[in-house]
Amino acid sequence: MPYKLSSWDLSQLYPGFESAELQNAFDMIEEQVASFEGVRSKLTPDISTEQFMQIMKADEVTTRIASKLQAYAGLSFTADTQDQKSQALQARVMQFLAENQNRALFFSLWWKELDDANAKRLMDASGDYRYYLEAMRNFKPHTLSEAEEKIVNLKNVTGVNALGNLYDSITNRYVFKMKANGKEKDMTAAELFSYRYSTDPAVRAASYQAQFKVYAADGPILGQIYQTILRDWHSENLTLRKFKNFIAPRNLSNDVPDEAVEALLGVARRNTGVFQRYFKMKAKHLGMKKMRRYDIYAPLAASKKKYDWNTAVNMVLDAFAGFSPKVADLAKRVFDQNRIDSEIRKGKRGGAFCWGFLPEETPFVMVNYQGNSREVATLAHELGHAIHAMLAEHHSAYTFHSSLPLAETASTFAEMILIDKLLAEEKDESVRRDILFKQMDDAYATVMRQSYFALFEKTAHELTQKNASVNDLSKAYLDNLKEQFGDSLELSDEFKWEWVGIPHIYQVPFYVYAYAFGQLLVYALYQQFKEEGESFKPKYLKILSAGGSESPERILKEAGVDIRDAKFWQGGFDFLARLVGELEKLPVEGVKRNAKSVKGKGKSAKRKAVKKVSKAKKKK
Repeated sequence: MPYKLSSWDLSQLYPGFESAELQNAFDMIEEQVASFEGVRSKLTPDISTEQFMQIMKADEVTTRIASKLQAYAGLSFTADTQDQKSQALQARVMQFLAENQNRALFFSLWWKELDDANAKRLMDASGDYRYYLEAMRNFKPHTLSEAEEKIVNLKNVTGVNALGNLYDSITNRYVFKMKANGKEKDMTAAELFSYRYSTDPAVRAASYQAQFKVYAADGPILGQIYQTILRDWHSENLTLRKFKNFIAPRNLSNDVPDEAVEALLGVARRNTGVFQRYFKMKAKHLGMKKMRRYDIYAPLAASKKKYDWNTAVNMVLDAFAGFSPKVADLAKRVFDQNRIDSEIRKGKRGGAFCWGFLPEETPFVMVNYQGNSREVATLAHELGHAIHAMLAEHHSAYTFHSSLPLAETASTFAEMILIDKLLAEEKDESVRRDILFKQMDDAYATVMRQSYFALFEKTAHELTQKNASVNDLSKAYLDNLKEQFGDSLELSDEFKWEWVGIPHIYQVPFYVYAYAFGQLLVYALYQQFKEEGESFKPKYLKILSAGGSESPERILKEAGVDIRDAKFWQGGFDFLARLVGELEKLPVEGVKRNAKSVKGKGKSAKRKAVKKVSKAKKKK
């Protein structure tokens, strides 16, 4: 049976917003929490391991119901951010879970305060719960009193979390106007962004300009939302919880040492030359004296090759099967159970993600598919996340989901498997060349771009505490871009508004470095795969199967990776430098196609473009 573009089937979770089953979930959590409150008196230092395990299992039951409820509300809102019933349910669930979390808060507070000897005694008997309990105790120095923690939880529902939802609602209702094929069209963000990979320089520029025109109009408002989120982050994490800096809370929640993150970001900053060299080289292949920021994802091949959805799905599944039939079977579950939303719709959130909510449940995947090769790679990426979650299905609800730094491992590895297959099967040399250049484009987007997002976040937090304006943040972002690109391309002033269109920095501060972490890690793992072949596969699947049952540092130590060592991160950039060197050996082609004028640049620019085309003709 051929695969067709579709929306997912959320009725597998609950029949509908008004269903008895949905209401029953609220009631069950209420009952479970009321029962759980009764164990407070049993929480003594000498509690037996049997009693302790009973409490843990009861807590997990509640967590499972809550995870399913939260997934239904979140997925419904994502499918249509403008639907009022979805908005109302999302708000209700957030409020309800925060209130019930407060009622059960006493347990985590008791656990953090328990003496080390008794904590070790209980952890030694806790089986798969062990790492969850261990990680919880890491927060002991930053934990407030029970009353204060309750206030923080309630504050977040109507404060920072509500601002995040407001940002989503505002930005996902945007309609962008852009000329395509001679006619002005209204577009969603997903439709607009697809034009960034056009072979026409004027179209690429128009795509960015259409976005920034809309975001700039709301820039002061979106910027204020962001600054309020940052002030909240400072008040809670630095003032109240006494973290030493802005990024430390994320590092602790990821259970990654501060030294490892600083090593990663420091190495990224020292290696901007790798990508600057690449952009200068790519400009020659595009027939440009110097690229513009609009052009960094420009394709080299004139081919407008498209892949229908059925072809794309089968390509990805076949690539996975070539690596491991088990991996392919897991990915196929997503389609067989109708847990993927692939079509373009107004109101639907842009981008792509995978939502794993319970260890035994097949995750839900969202993409906005329009048929180009990048979106085939995105499909492989998100299915990689789903495979990661499913391989860890033998763990508890607390330990199946990997931490953020390892969360990008399976997804990025999946993309590389697909790229290898495409290169092996593609006969058109121009398309093969384009695939190779896309590897570097994607490496920039995942490694350097995300690292510099994190560096911008650090700057934005500092500036906000100094009462900087939204315009000051925009200037800082433009300076951030100038440091990244140096003299390798032309950077127009309108990119100062790019930062207000980056959802991650609003929703999950400092999430972004996980992408760079995962990509550089995968370069190391993929090199091992190429060297070891079949013997590598069990080791790799073991890393994924660990889920979140151990710290990232421990999981990776078994694979011979030291994340505190700057040399490890440098190895990833050395790999990229070698790839640039290989690309530099390719003959330069395709000058004519990329010498087109850019609309709005004036007559002199057009005359220069005509001269370029003329020269290209004479050379031919």
